Amino acid sequence: QVQLVESGGGLVQPGGSLRLSCAASTFIRFFSMGWFRQAPGKQREWVAAIGMGGSIKYADSVKGRFTISRDNAKNTVYLQMDSLKPEDTAVYYCNRVDQITGTPGPLFRSWGLGTQVTISS
Repeated sequence: QVQLVESGGGLVQPGGSLRLSCAASTFIRFFSMGWFRQAPGKQREWVAAIGMGGSIKYADSVKGRFTISRDNAKNTVYLQMDSLKPEDTAVYYCNRVDQITGTPGPLFRSWGLGTQVTISS
């Protein structure tokens, strides 16, 4: 069973930045990977995805503010989050995704514990 460990969350003020990391227990070089988030009382939603060839897609709500990247040698995916807003407050998760077009969906059945991101003044 693949294990995903997210880290890097925290409490920051609006306009601040955070860099999230997701370490996978398996080789990810042939996988498209993505970040998802779940705000209190809401369903988990897709945020960003990166293909094995480097193609990238973002949800409209984070486009221009978030940057996804990957380091296959470390089996790690990153999410650089800038210009953070209170509405970005959520638990952030990573997962393998099924596509980079449309709305990517998660492929691994199990999720990590996520990392809490709180944007508040």
